[in-house]
Amino acid sequence: MKILLIIIAFVFSINGQAQTTIKTATFSVKGNCDQCKERIENAADIKGVKTCVWNEKTKVATLVFDTKKTTLELIEKAIAKAGHETSTQKVDDKAYNTLPDCCKYKSTDCKKK
Repeated sequence: MKILLIIIAFVFSINGQAQTTIKTATFSVKGNCDQCKERIENAADIKGVKTCVWNEKTKVATLVFDTKKTTLELIEKAIAKAGHETSTQKVDDKAYNTLPDCCKYKSTDCKKK
């Protein structure tokens, strides 16, 4: 009986130490339209990112990623490199200027026709 209790305690201690490495995070990303959505979501498609969904109305990206494979900072840097500012990463002028006119969120708000 004691051996059974020891085995059960050991199994629970192993399960208790297992840590999940999958994390969900949200942050703001500047953009205007469906083209921005596609660009932002594609830019976030790096190793370790399971999903990225950017909401055009709220300007918020929701990510699911593996913290063993990437960091939130690296994901935001990848999005900024594609031309879209995030809550912690500023975009450089060169990347911003490559955006189509409709996607230039600093100077316009894309009007859907």
